[in-house]
Amino acid sequence: MGHYHDVQQELRGPYRRLGEIVPGVVAGYAALHRGAMGEGALSAKTKELIALAIAVTRECDGCIAAHARSAARRGATEAEVAEMIGVAILMNGGPATVWGPRALEAFTEFGSGQLPA
Repeated sequence: MGHYHDVQQELRGPYRRLGEIVPGVVAGYAALHRGAMGEGALSAKTKELIALAIAVTRECDGCIAAHARSAARRGATEAEVAEMIGVAILMNGGPATVWGPRALEAFTEFGSGQLPA
């Protein structure tokens, strides 16, 4: 496994613990996620690409890991992810030249057949 698998694994325990302390918040966020990311006028794949772009601009490794994995699962291609990163660079400038390649690395990692069940 690679770095972004490790990022997700590292966050699982603390997130579960937070859910024990504030279950309503965690459940509410999960419901919001389901409502926002499902199929609709925009495909779920397109929504994952948008979320991944936002993760790049917010410089969030955990978000990059989650949405790169989901983009790979939703059938995004490397070319689509690369073009999305180009837009993120346009809109966010220099920081996206650092976080964009990280997103591409995460997508490649999750899209390489290393997806856990």
